[in-house]
Amino acid sequence: MLTEAKIPSDLHWVNIDKMISRWLKERQELIVLYCKVDGLKQFSQQDTPISVRVQALCDVLIDYVSAGHFEVYQLLMKEAEHFQDDYQKTIDRILPLIQHSTELALDFNDQYCSAELCEKNMEKLARDLNQLGEKMVERFDLEDQLIDNLHNCHRDMVA
Repeated sequence: MLTEAKIPSDLHWVNIDKMISRWLKERQELIVLYCKVDGLKQFSQQDTPISVRVQALCDVLIDYVSAGHFEVYQLLMKEAEHFQDDYQKTIDRILPLIQHSTELALDFNDQYCSAELCEKNMEKLARDLNQLGEKMVERFDLEDQLIDNLHNCHRDMVA
């Protein structure tokens, strides 16, 4: 039987779990868009213009990065506090590393967020995509560590 104190913990954990699942689906969308742009070495006139694909990538990239910083990480820290975990070392180690990819994502967006900027910077697109891809892979690994250390570790407590 659940005690009154345990019910909010379970509901809180389930709500965070659902939010993380939605965010990870957005990550998958970001990866798919990245691959669609990165895979375009040559395209025909009938294909969607690369600038349109890059703009779509920028939109999802900024949404994903923003959701991480302003929603997911905050909720993970609140969950850790709720379960009285000592999470500060994890946060202090991981968030500064994630910040590097955030800065790169913002810079990429600034350079490619419109058709005219994309066309203007087309000669650097392959290099910039490569850098972005490498940093995002690192970021995904770090975010997975945050999720494991601040959320998944509570799975047995609420089951």
